[in-house]
Amino acid sequence: MNRDERVVRELVSAYGRTYAEEAGIRLADTPQPLYRLLVLSLLLSARIRASVAVAAARALHEDRLDSPRRMADADWQQRVDALGRGGYRRYDERTATQLGDGAEQLDERWGGDLRRLHEEAHGDTGKLKRLLQEEPGIGPAGADIFLREAQRVWRELGPYLDGKALSGAERLGLPKDPAKLTKLAGDTEPAVLAAALVRAALDKGVAEDCLQRAS
Repeated sequence: MNRDERVVRELVSAYGRTYAEEAGIRLADTPQPLYRLLVLSLLLSARIRASVAVAAARALHEDRLDSPRRMADADWQQRVDALGRGGYRRYDERTATQLGDGAEQLDERWGGDLRRLHEEAHGDTGKLKRLLQEEPGIGPAGADIFLREAQRVWRELGPYLDGKALSGAERLGLPKDPAKLTKLAGDTEPAVLAAALVRAALDKGVAEDCLQRAS
């Protein structure tokens, strides 16, 4: 096993958990978990700690704001309160509005089912990313987060390793080529590899820990 393989092994072993898993989302190609992933992606895309975004996503789920219809039917203050309970206070008011508007749009355009958005893209990842960004609050970063995680169930996307994941690879001294990285990762799912690389990109300590373990 060469140096790069050891680094990837240690990275995945210690930090190979998707953000959906951390938020308690059992991802499947069905409407509710896909919607919860979209909400999580919106929350993670803000300039806020990932742990806070995950906690806010869990709080929304605890309040049963886990479908476009329920999110749209909830009043604005209910959304703000759930976000605040998760510690998501800096952006809570704007985000509460985006969640409500996005839920209504998703319900009206795609019947509340992100699989229809997926079908509309006809296997074109670029189009899929553009369609996701039509949702209020979902910009390029949010779309990348969604696609990194969704490749677990929309397998034709893989390997989806965006700029953030590749910056993690660079910090670890690994090749910045998705095909080479997935080969180094062996049987590891691309979504798991992507999440681990993002953790290394976001936290220098993660990278240092993996490099020390692999030495």
